[in-house]
Amino acid sequence: MLEMVPAGEEIACQLITLRRVIDQLELKFSQLAAEFDQTDWWDYEGFNTSGDWIRFNCRMTSNAAYDRLAVGERLADLPRSTDAMDGGQIGFAHLAVMARTAEAVGKGFDESKLLALAREHSPGKFHYKCLHYRHSVDAKKYAEEQNEQQFSHHLSLSTAESGHLLINGVLDPVGGAAVRTALEPLARKSGERDDRLLPQRYADALVELASAGRPANVQVTATIETLKGLAGAGAAEMEFSLPISSVAVQRMACDCSVTRILLSQESLVIDIGRSKRVISGPARKALSARDGHCRWPGCERPASWCDGHHLVHWIDGGDTDLDNLVLLCRRHHRMLHEGGWQVIKTEEGELVTIAPTVTFGLPRGPD
Repeated sequence: MLEMVPAGEEIACQLITLRRVIDQLELKFSQLAAEFDQTDWWDYEGFNTSGDWIRFNCRMTSNAAYDRLAVGERLADLPRSTDAMDGGQIGFAHLAVMARTAEAVGKGFDESKLLALAREHSPGKFHYKCLHYRHSVDAKKYAEEQNEQQFSHHLSLSTAESGHLLINGVLDPVGGAAVRTALEPLARKSGERDDRLLPQRYADALVELASAGRPANVQVTATIETLKGLAGAGAAEMEFSLPISSVAVQRMACDCSVTRILLSQESLVIDIGRSKRVISGPARKALSARDGHCRWPGCERPASWCDGHHLVHWIDGGDTDLDNLVLLCRRHHRMLHEGGWQVIKTEEGELVTIAPTVTFGLPRGPD
């Protein structure tokens, strides 16, 4: 009786075989690209370089086009690597990294040292190893290239019509690593029901990082009616933002400094009271010592990155004492105020979360 080959295994073999065929075609393409570079056809058609012509006419990215050119131009320096690719020991992607490295180090290139690494590592990891190799061959040139990258970084900020802040930028490798190191711990999932995608967690982490774990040092102007969430009240105002909602102001006001400013009917300032911390230093220390971290079930964000939340808001008469306070991280604090969640403290001191009520369909009319 014949045994059936699992479908997955059969497809896997086909994938490997097809990739080896594609790699051979890529090698042939690279040879032709190098030959094309020696002609003047790309210049005749108005392109700055042969790589630009290939990128545009062959529907390729810039990196892909110049990788093929590099391989084609460096084939004479890569005889053993080409044989290794023919034998399926490495892929064309390894060959491209090898060619780019040969371009970078020039006469100091040693194929034998890199081929062993190519056989051992994936193309991505091999690229990383080649950077170490480039540094070992010419540390001064490597440092100069890395220093040049620091002058190509940029960051632009703009505000969308919706009020969202649009961020676009490029950081050098060292600066980028510093930012990633700071963001990664804050971008981990926190507690139950954390269904945010990684880009959303990165965005929240950036906001936390900007405030350094402390309540943000921003000035919000709001009427007492807005703070209490009364019907008909206008929105609050904050620098670098469109008008913000009353529930957002209430969240910020849980743990902030409040300054009373009286305005005349002509909006002239007639009195400024002393700034007063809602949760004072000693109370904050006691709260941090008691809770230790965000009290939302399953969340362990440390106290230094949490806000003090009033179970009964002080604007509604709630006291600022430990029995009425609880530590919440920024995400869960926002879920309570803006997300419609509720939190209840039991007689045993445990917190119970209640999800927003979801209504399906249209409300039923009178019978």
